Amino acid sequence: MDGLDAMETVRAADGIIHDVGAAWMLDPATPERGKRAGYDNPFAFYFAGRGGVLGDVDAGVVSAAMGWFPAPVVRLFWDEGVAVAGAREAARRYAATCVEWGRDHIGDAGGERLCELAGRVVDAAEGSGLPLFCGWRAEPLADDVPGRTAQLVHVLREWRGALHLVATTAAGLAPLEAVLAGSNEDRARFLGWRGDLPDCSALKGRRAEAEETTDRLAAAVYERALSPAERAEFAELVRAVGAAALG
Repeated sequence: MDGLDAMETVRAADGIIHDVGAAWMLDPATPERGKRAGYDNPFAFYFAGRGGVLGDVDAGVVSAAMGWFPAPVVRLFWDEGVAVAGAREAARRYAATCVEWGRDHIGDAGGERLCELAGRVVDAAEGSGLPLFCGWRAEPLADDVPGRTAQLVHVLREWRGALHLVATTAAGLAPLEAVLAGSNEDRARFLGWRGDLPDCSALKGRRAEAEETTDRLAAAVYERALSPAERAEFAELVRAVGAAALG
């Protein structure tokens, strides 16, 4: 098997990891499972569930860790969600939906080997400045391969997202500026931003700089966690998971 360098691994795997991680959170079955777990509002389940690994904190802490959402939106749904059963229990219930989704959609794609390689990447990542990633990394993993694969993909997605938040901040971009400079207005509206939105087209260079920084930070971890052959294997197994989960 030919090897991949670390940056080739970023380009081959990280987009798929993002899309698979998004798929379980956006799947209609996830809020349905949340409703059965006590969360009538799917947004409350999302914010309390995803942010619950941070513990019993003020909504401002969650907003800072998630980054892309308007702070009032985070506060509204975080407070509603944690009122159901607390922050850590919300995270546990949210993780359970991830495990169930993996069993439904991933099966044995990737297998034990992907779990091993992904786990090494997760363990090799430096956690400084990445609280949401660290919170999810500390959560227990399912015993079965499909559930564990889904969880590890989610943790890797949180890792990439946290790196990107650090990189956009370092580039001098506020969260809304980063969103608008990188995509169209629809993305900002999807994330909850309302009212008149600023023209951030002049910031596209900073956004590109942040993307390059994110890639570089991620590549450094792939470099130390996996050999070239293992990186190629990891990318191939991630593609298999993407094919199974995304169709």
